[in-house]
Amino acid sequence: MARAYDDDMVDTAIAPAAAQAPASASEDAVDPDSATRVLRRFRVVFNAVKAHFQQVERRAGIGGAQVWALSLIADRPEIGVGELARSMDIHQTTASNLVKALMLAGLIETHRHAPDRRTVQLRALPAGLEVLKRAPGPFSGVLPAALSRLDRDTLDRLDQDLGALIALLKVDERSASIPLAQM
Repeated sequence: MARAYDDDMVDTAIAPAAAQAPASASEDAVDPDSATRVLRRFRVVFNAVKAHFQQVERRAGIGGAQVWALSLIADRPEIGVGELARSMDIHQTTASNLVKALMLAGLIETHRHAPDRRTVQLRALPAGLEVLKRAPGPFSGVLPAALSRLDRDTLDRLDQDLGALIALLKVDERSASIPLAQM
């Protein structure tokens, strides 16, 4: 089963960062109520993501990242693994693993008919299309869908503010190319 974030992961990730905030200047001091409100908002977001992935897996029988990949393959017959990876903003190895799982489940097929016989094209099979009919949308997940509806200024502020939070957390940013549904 796909693993999404849970409250404990968010709590342990954010609480130490809040505790390390400078308290010397009153304008820089962390208001405990503000930190708690923001923590609660993270919980709401992560729990919405988690609930969506659970619903996807329950109704479709496969994980959220697999549903998203399958939907892209169904929408773009003959898509290659590299293009799939770019479309999902994931590492090519991750996309290859998704493709392998979808093939083993009998949901897609691969073939080579381009001039470069090394490249593989992907196509959804009827069983894969049936899975998509059962899967709740949005196929890309609720968070990417919501983010795509925000205006540019809001996205820029979120990017900057989340960048500051990530810096405080001192985490490896390579995890940015792993779909939330696989965490």
